[in-house]
Amino acid sequence: MSKADHIFRHDQIFDLEAGGNLPGFQLKYTTLGQLNPEKNNVIWVCHALTGSSDFTDWWKGLFVEDGPYNPRDYFIICANVLGGCYGSTGPLAINSKTGKSYFHEFPLLTVRDIIQSLDLLRLHLGLKKIHTLIGASLGGQQVLEWAILQPEVFRNIVVVASNAQHSPWGIAFNESQRMAIAADNTWAEDDARAGSEGMKAARAIGMISYRAYKGYGQSQAEHTTDKLDDFRAASYQRYQGQKLANRFNAFTYWILSKVMDSHHVGRGRKSIEAALKSIKAKTLVIGIESDILFPITEQKFLADNIPHAQLKLIDSLFGHDGFLVETDQFNKILMQFNDQQKPIATV
Repeated sequence: MSKADHIFRHDQIFDLEAGGNLPGFQLKYTTLGQLNPEKNNVIWVCHALTGSSDFTDWWKGLFVEDGPYNPRDYFIICANVLGGCYGSTGPLAINSKTGKSYFHEFPLLTVRDIIQSLDLLRLHLGLKKIHTLIGASLGGQQVLEWAILQPEVFRNIVVVASNAQHSPWGIAFNESQRMAIAADNTWAEDDARAGSEGMKAARAIGMISYRAYKGYGQSQAEHTTDKLDDFRAASYQRYQGQKLANRFNAFTYWILSKVMDSHHVGRGRKSIEAALKSIKAKTLVIGIESDILFPITEQKFLADNIPHAQLKLIDSLFGHDGFLVETDQFNKILMQFNDQQKPIATV
């Protein structure tokens, strides 16, 4: 089944939750598989902080013939989020009002703004129902917000390593990363590479929250007792910073980290608990036991408050990043969940 990239354009003023607006926007989205005549075989994927619309690139093993979402059976879609840098409107895009890139003038976004833009794409595609909505981390925050905003649309949701409200701990990590970017003396410039060195340091800070003590001990331990400098763990941090700088920009990192900070499904609603109880989709919540950024207490809270939700845990040395690494465990859990649902006709 062929994979294809598309562009959705919204040419009207798009009002934002924080009070600003965009004169319009575009979303790049990727599809795989074929929509069946009933349009009831859609799997919608929401990506995390530095992800792209190409879900086969960063979430390997899920969307293959022997995986939980076989593209011969499902029509799979993922859009690069508003504020992103992989084809959707973000800080490096041209502001039609000025004819120049937004850079520091890009407005504050929230998860709800992202979901409102994704829902416009859904309506554009004529998709009245979604079989399964799945996402991890920031993607999981999107899943929750969308399932609350449009409870009749989603048959199933899968929320991985995420939460109902971003924690003070998570916000502190994000602010520390933004401080690293701001300390880069190029950050004030209106240039696509502004803050790149700071973002390298930011990514290194982030990696500590994405991984776990035992994971570093296994993968970055020294094989000699006489080393005094240039340790493997230090080299790994530098490598991760450079790797992100090669494919990302500090403006988008700044914007989307703030999106994550403002996540709160109870904002403007009766309470977090009431918001979660309004979800009608069959829900699977997955946590990672070694995750220090989104600890399993947050997933237990979701499962306790979303009606009839299931909670499954993954054992991993890799902390929050376990959802990208532990493919075998992850697929087994997803397949068990899929087996409980009414099968759809094969395309």
